[in-house]
Amino acid sequence: MNIVIVTDAYPPEVRSSSHLMVELAEGLSALGHSVHVLTGWPRYNLEDSARRRTFEASMMEDGVHVVRVRTLPHHNVGYVMRGLAQISMPFAFLGVLNKFIRQPVDAVVVYTPPLPLAFVGEALRRRGARYLLNVQDLFPQNAIDLGVLRNPVLVAFYRWMEKRAYSKADIVTAHSEANRVMMLATDPELGQKLRVLHNWVDTAPYAACPARAGDFRKEWGLEGQFLALFAGVMGPSQALDVVLDTASATRDLKDLTYLIVGDGMEKPRLVERARGEQLDNVVFKPFVSREDYPLLVDTVDVGLVCLSSLNTTPVVPGKILGYMAGAKPIAAFLNVQSDGHGIIRDAGCGYSCASNDPAAPAAIMRSLYNDRSACTTMGSAGEAYVSTHFAKDVIIRTMSEWLNP
Repeated sequence: MNIVIVTDAYPPEVRSSSHLMVELAEGLSALGHSVHVLTGWPRYNLEDSARRRTFEASMMEDGVHVVRVRTLPHHNVGYVMRGLAQISMPFAFLGVLNKFIRQPVDAVVVYTPPLPLAFVGEALRRRGARYLLNVQDLFPQNAIDLGVLRNPVLVAFYRWMEKRAYSKADIVTAHSEANRVMMLATDPELGQKLRVLHNWVDTAPYAACPARAGDFRKEWGLEGQFLALFAGVMGPSQALDVVLDTASATRDLKDLTYLIVGDGMEKPRLVERARGEQLDNVVFKPFVSREDYPLLVDTVDVGLVCLSSLNTTPVVPGKILGYMAGAKPIAAFLNVQSDGHGIIRDAGCGYSCASNDPAAPAAIMRSLYNDRSACTTMGSAGEAYVSTHFAKDVIIRTMSEWLNP
């Protein structure tokens, strides 16, 4: 089949949810499909070497045809600019589609957010393509929860866009059962087209870590520290003030360091807060490459996950699976509705609590710090669980079957 994947970000060097797109494209290609990726120009969440890399509008990368489109800035900008950029994005994508992808398209997979990309899937469906819409975050509900979207006219507009996006797809997928239930309650007409397709993790790079070179502890001067890692985008949804609060409450544990790796609109404020409060146990570093991310996980002792308590959706942060694949115990500070609590509990791979609980995050970190043998046991349990329940090849093969019923 000739398959087009539509996503806002696809640079291989990114370490965020977009790494799933790289693995999906390469996985579908390995199954014998001709895969094209229609994506934005790489400008955000890049590690240093990627910023110096030259990209072309149309490139072959590891057997995948990647078409990159220049769009308005939509990261680390104000909400008005972000909204305008996202609404204009499908028009920019469709404007270059025919120039670089001339073959008839058999199937299209659209990943949201941003929700307006669904219009690209709708346009290709009108041309005869089977259309799968994968919903990673429930927009606009998450923006309403965080107070980002308040204007009733805009709320009504995005609700209309959400319902239209779902109605025009042949298949709509959610990444957890609770997300499926919530989406069905919002839009009962989804019916049988709404299915659960779990996110996955490629465990092979994590398993290969002991045979690879890489020592972030030495490079960053963190030898001898008990390291708790948060790696990813730093935005309002992540509520990383919870991590800084926890760092403040555990200052007495002199060799416990909170390592925050990545970038995002909240990073400058968080760095300034840590400096102002003299949180010497918090270290900020830029993004590392996708290839080096498993080495970074291998370096640390605990994986941190954080989501704002204002969220009301059952979103599961993808980094949970990476920590599990790296055999690291997890300390998760999540909104109460997140399905992440259940995954961590069922796997026995760490501790979770409500992110608005003022005392629980620090108590979790003290428990992990004081019981290193339990950390090892929980890490091993997570590694075994993720290999059984979130195997990349099984989930990508399932998607392939749905695209070619």
